[in-house]
Amino acid sequence: MAGNSRRKGAIRKPGTKKGQVVGSGGQKSKGLEGKGPTPRASARPGHPAQKRSVAKTAAQQRRDKDKPTAELVAGRNPVVECLRAMVPATALYVQLGVDADDRVTDAVRLAADRGISVLEVSRPELDRLTGGALHQGLALQMPPFEYAHPDDLLAMARESTEPPLLVALDGVTDPRNLGAVIRSAAAFGANGVLLPQRRSASVTAVAWRTSAGTAAKIPVAVATNLTRTLRQYAAEGLMVVGLDADGSVTVDELSLATSPLVVVVGSEGRGLSRLVRETCDETVSIPMSAGVESLNASVAAGVILAEVSRRRRLAGRT
Repeated sequence: MAGNSRRKGAIRKPGTKKGQVVGSGGQKSKGLEGKGPTPRASARPGHPAQKRSVAKTAAQQRRDKDKPTAELVAGRNPVVECLRAMVPATALYVQLGVDADDRVTDAVRLAADRGISVLEVSRPELDRLTGGALHQGLALQMPPFEYAHPDDLLAMARESTEPPLLVALDGVTDPRNLGAVIRSAAAFGANGVLLPQRRSASVTAVAWRTSAGTAAKIPVAVATNLTRTLRQYAAEGLMVVGLDADGSVTVDELSLATSPLVVVVGSEGRGLSRLVRETCDETVSIPMSAGVESLNASVAAGVILAEVSRRRRLAGRT
């Protein structure tokens, strides 16, 4: 048979068996060898247990991604500003052999006065820590900001002698605006600030600096679903008032100012989202001169909070 023949010039026909043509060559004995232990169900592709394991791992990765991480502030001016604003910090990194000017000296002195660790590192190490940012030989490490729970805001507000006053932000993504709102909230007696989990600025070093340290004096909470949390607050007896260019009343007509209140501030461009606006008991506008489209979100928040504070003071005198 061609292919098995030892005749000179014999050839294999297409489609014949592969492997050794004379004898098994040990293939039969290899076929009898075991394939090892059966893998666990979670390791078998296509098995329901394996699908559940993959889904669980992916969910954990998403949770880890959403967890706040430490932040590094790079550059001489930003570092000094953060230290002067009493931004919480865990370490000050100083480049070995850096040309020390007044800002470097001030940063080291301020960090030492607050008990912050001052660590000297090489230029390559500082480049790695800051991700290649322009650090000028200085970097400040901040711990992740500790957010409160939305329920905690309401509980702390009820402990106050004044009617509860909370500030909620809807779509404010600029950390400078967030810091300024926190500062206004603290200045006018608000009990806390509520942020949505998505499409919102976080309490970063920029927000800390803008708040002038007041972020340490007023709780900031994050709501998984802002609309649902506002409805929960309403069910607890708080009135929800939203700032809107087409508000039903103007700020000087805000009769709800002395009631338990949640003031909702939208983004400068988009304003309040539809669902949040529908949740509000009342929408309030700020009268402005012709030709001016809108106020900065933090400025608008300051205006309405000042009016709420004024009305509450007057109510307390009567």
